[in-house]
Amino acid sequence: MGGVLTGERELRDLVTGDPWLTRALTVVRDSGLPDAWIGAGALRDLVWGERYGDGFDPATVRDVDVVFFDPTRLSRDDDHRATARLAAAWAEPPWEARNQAAVHTWYASKFGGDPIPAYRSVAEAVATWPEYATAVAVRLRPTGGLEVCAPYGLGDLLGGVWRHNPARVDVALSRQRLARHRPAQRWPGVTVIDPG
Repeated sequence: MGGVLTGERELRDLVTGDPWLTRALTVVRDSGLPDAWIGAGALRDLVWGERYGDGFDPATVRDVDVVFFDPTRLSRDDDHRATARLAAAWAEPPWEARNQAAVHTWYASKFGGDPIPAYRSVAEAVATWPEYATAVAVRLRPTGGLEVCAPYGLGDLLGGVWRHNPARVDVALSRQRLARHRPAQRWPGVTVIDPG
């Protein structure tokens, strides 16, 4: 969201070269959800599968994180309705839509700790995602072309580096994520930096 990022062309080529993710982005763009993007794991899985693994297989995507921003609708029911809207347009992906304007209303009860302040934008929310490589989101512009939101740049995503982002996630949760996702096994060329 701003100037051109280092590596943006490579990311655009990977994303637009994949028919499955392109279709998912088209569904999100046409959904009517305000300020809607796809980010985090599905994007990482594509890039790391193509660059550091055995290729990208959409069947292995755990969820397609769709983030949008609507400060007028803050209930979890609205997240469920948004997810259902995406699934009605294309049933295959494991959609998970989350209104980033509402995260402050449920974050502490789900993850523990103190309440967090309300996010003011999708970019502010993306900047708190657990790893720098997954703190990236993309969307199709209404007129075509891919827009990239990467508050920390694209170095870790394109460079295959799993590195803890301390903005919101503590070291213990980062270690749990590392054990669950097993990046070094899934993508042998990826470098894992210990979160401690």
